Amino acid sequence: MDYRSKRIAILSPAAWRTPPRKYGAWETVAGNICEGLVARGWKDVTLFATKDSITRAKLHAVIDKGYEEDPEADRKVVEILHISEVMEMADQFDLIHNSFDFIPLAFSRLIKTPMITTIHGFSSPKILAVYRKYKDTYYVSISDSDRDSELPYLGTVYNGINLDELTVGDKRGDKLVFLGRIHPDKGTHLACETAKKAGMKLLIAGIVQDQEYFDTLVKPHIDGEQIKFIGAVGPVERDALFKEAYAVLHLNELDERFGLVMAEANGAGVPVIAYDRGSCKEVIADGKSGFIVNDVDEAVAAVKRIETIDPQACRKHVEDNFSIDCMVAGYEKAYEQIFKIQDAKSS
Repeated sequence: MDYRSKRIAILSPAAWRTPPRKYGAWETVAGNICEGLVARGWKDVTLFATKDSITRAKLHAVIDKGYEEDPEADRKVVEILHISEVMEMADQFDLIHNSFDFIPLAFSRLIKTPMITTIHGFSSPKILAVYRKYKDTYYVSISDSDRDSELPYLGTVYNGINLDELTVGDKRGDKLVFLGRIHPDKGTHLACETAKKAGMKLLIAGIVQDQEYFDTLVKPHIDGEQIKFIGAVGPVERDALFKEAYAVLHLNELDERFGLVMAEANGAGVPVIAYDRGSCKEVIADGKSGFIVNDVDEAVAAVKRIETIDPQACRKHVEDNFSIDCMVAGYEKAYEQIFKIQDAKSS
């Protein structure tokens, strides 16, 4: 049965615009799901996001702009206004796809419309209590490694990236690159140590999410010559950054949930050197699209082996596993499972 006439609501976060101008991983994924559904012929898709969001689907918004981009906004007020809007309109949809973490789950037993939640990761063990309470809804994980043993999952659907925004350069770049949140979890200081030991230049791009960490462990390495900090980058600047990259360093200190940066780098033909934490083995094909390592010394050794990685093989790896089309095909299977369960309940 073709379910593409079903009415789908995509609930994006409200921290940033969808898609984000620069940073905003969850908004990126929600936007890609929405655009992918439209491209694959779904006829009635509504994106719940900020008013400045961009989509080929229908846009419904009650928030002017994301609370991270509005210094006058109160985060909790924005979240409640935004989430309650889709819930109050629930009977206008056949399925709500929640990409807004655990708060919408509290509404799930107050509406008749089924809800599927993409679990982007558990920001704290404390929020597991909410997920476990609402196990009667539907969950999808973004990697096999990022799961809670007590939760039922319809499956794993890897995040998909927009390959139209990424191009493979004519030649390999000559710098190491760190791209992501400047936060202890992401190991920016380890990228600095690796670059110094490898004797290579390093470009650091991303938002500073932990100022004390940046000031004490990252900033002392930045000299404007060997190690430069360029701040957050949008899609156009990111593609240009990857043209300069010899490799991307992803030496995360905590288990990775998925790691969009790894897929984006590979999509631009850039190998990734990543710590063996969480989903990294699922995203990076060791020896083919990069290297999985355990410490800085292994990362330095991996830098010396980058020439063995074919940029086109990196791109092909993403095309086959982490494109928008791959992701949406996975969600279509999850949607079909839900619609069949709902049909059985009503018969």
